[in-house]
Amino acid sequence: MTIFRKFCRNLGTQILIMKKLITSFSVLAVISLLAFNHISELPIGAEMPKADVKMKDISGKEVSLKDAKKANGLLVMFSCNTCPYVVKNQERTNEICKYALDNKIGVVVINSNEAQRDGEDSYESMKKYAEAQGYKWYYTVDKNSELADAFGANRTPENFLFNKDGKLIYHGAIDDNPSEAGKVNRKHLREAISEMVNGKDVSVKTSKSVGCTIKRV
Repeated sequence: MTIFRKFCRNLGTQILIMKKLITSFSVLAVISLLAFNHISELPIGAEMPKADVKMKDISGKEVSLKDAKKANGLLVMFSCNTCPYVVKNQERTNEICKYALDNKIGVVVINSNEAQRDGEDSYESMKKYAEAQGYKWYYTVDKNSELADAFGANRTPENFLFNKDGKLIYHGAIDDNPSEAGKVNRKHLREAISEMVNGKDVSVKTSKSVGCTIKRV
């Protein structure tokens, strides 16, 4: 009987320890999830963050947002090689990036998918993708998703338009129908650029970015 009681006592102690471990792991998991989700979205009117941080461009050069900014401002687009929404919107991406450059607005497309850097979003894959798509603007590696975190960016594609003073005036999607180009009613980003360069207040300052999540480590 004594041996049986000792066995039960030891079993009870082990079960208690296991319960405590499970509770501790659960708490850590919740904390980690909250930490991941607590990325503040850059508000309209905010200064351009991390403007001096150098990123590796597909040309091999190290460039910053400040380097890329032109007389009328800067368009920052978080994108990648792999997201179906990026591929679906690629023609629209090329169109709006060219429109920005034509209006003396610099363009930087940023790849923040650090978790896929050894695969389809590697630096070499970025170079091949950009060449295939005919990119005429910067396409950079966001090491450790530093800029994505600073911007509060979570999707690909996701756009941030800054004016000549480096202030955010538009954040969101290229247009109002990322899924079907033929059903677009309003080209949000193009309208924002047009209003900005003509000295008008941007009428639609934010919209919902639809796409894949940025693959952070």
